[in-house]
Amino acid sequence: MALSTTTLFLCLALALTNAAPVNHDAAVDDASLPDRCDGIGFDAITPDENGTYFFFRGSHLWKGFRGPAQLSNESFQQLDDIHNIGHVDAAFRMHNLTHNDYMYFFVDDKVFSYYGHALEKGYPKDIQQDFPGVPSHLDAAVECPKGECMADSVLFFKGHDVHVYDIATMTVKTKTWSHLPVCTSALRWLEHYYCFHGNNFTRFHPVLGQVSGGVYPKDARDYFMKCPNHGHGGHHTFLNCSDIKIDAITTDDAGKSYVFAGTNYMRLDTRREGLHGFPIARSWKEVTNGVDAVFSYSDNMYLIKDDQVYIYNAAAQYTLIEGYPKTLKEELGIEGHVDAAFVCPNDDTVYIIIGGTIRAIDLSATPRVVTQEWTLPFSHIDAAECNAEGINVFKGATYYHYESPMTLVTSRIAPKPQHVDTAMMGCKK
Repeated sequence: MALSTTTLFLCLALALTNAAPVNHDAAVDDASLPDRCDGIGFDAITPDENGTYFFFRGSHLWKGFRGPAQLSNESFQQLDDIHNIGHVDAAFRMHNLTHNDYMYFFVDDKVFSYYGHALEKGYPKDIQQDFPGVPSHLDAAVECPKGECMADSVLFFKGHDVHVYDIATMTVKTKTWSHLPVCTSALRWLEHYYCFHGNNFTRFHPVLGQVSGGVYPKDARDYFMKCPNHGHGGHHTFLNCSDIKIDAITTDDAGKSYVFAGTNYMRLDTRREGLHGFPIARSWKEVTNGVDAVFSYSDNMYLIKDDQVYIYNAAAQYTLIEGYPKTLKEELGIEGHVDAAFVCPNDDTVYIIIGGTIRAIDLSATPRVVTQEWTLPFSHIDAAECNAEGINVFKGATYYHYESPMTLVTSRIAPKPQHVDTAMMGCKK
């Protein structure tokens, strides 16, 4: 039975709006193990260097967003085998130039540093040795990179106090956020921050501490784990790479990569945090019926649907620019059904694929008109992207790679097709 584009994308994207990613490995829960769905909550939450999230409670942890508990020392061998700590107060992954992908665990007045799931030499240490000014017996911790916080920082929670640790200066500023619940664990997920308390969570601003993004608290079992009678997305499976079909793909000026299919999109640059799918209208609310093509230029994202062009300002959280949408003729000087579009880094030319032709349009010119047109060695293209490695032209579950726009437009024979793989789209081989 053929699947619709939307159904295929939902399978690929792991979840619908606000649903959390799902771990690949299904397993049968052991009744003797703790149950993440019992509403008790977690002692600590952190991702590892691969973006796999670990949820700690007592001497056990859960790997990923579904599946049974296991002893913590199965993933972090020295954590219990040597020190018999039995619990973790707080944990976070540090991801910066000097401490790339180190994981830190806090227990009473000690800190444990792991790299590649192995305890670093010389640990555990007193917390003050590595993090001067940070108190012991913490409740939670979460990393906050520069741009989301004022500097590369770690937020340490103890009661209603938040100790903001500047990684570069090794100094601490303490704030009191009495309006937030006492966090038993904290999580940064897709550039948003969550305070977990019991089976609930509250989203907060990492600088101001204000509750943001909706009505809180919310039940974590509906969003960050797969539990019976909970959740918003229903049953999700991983799509085979051979079944992939996308509508558009682009990377904005901030390096965020997006793939579109049906009425949904997925951030591809968040593989370290898991791949997550959402309705397009969640970020681009005026576009409710999917897209035909998308490209990024000059801190704006252009979404094309039928004969309409929507331009969103990426710096203003994808706000629709006043006066849009406009017709293709008004904005780009073309007509017809657009199959794909792309702009290469540091270039002012957008390449528009319509049927078996590709057209170049100078985006710096006014008015915008087609400057050149070529015939392609294939048609029925689904999507195309250009990045530092070259151009990928997608057709179903395969793509054609070209070194440059000129290589593409002058080619008379299509290169050998390559297959979409797990690293590219998060699909299943």
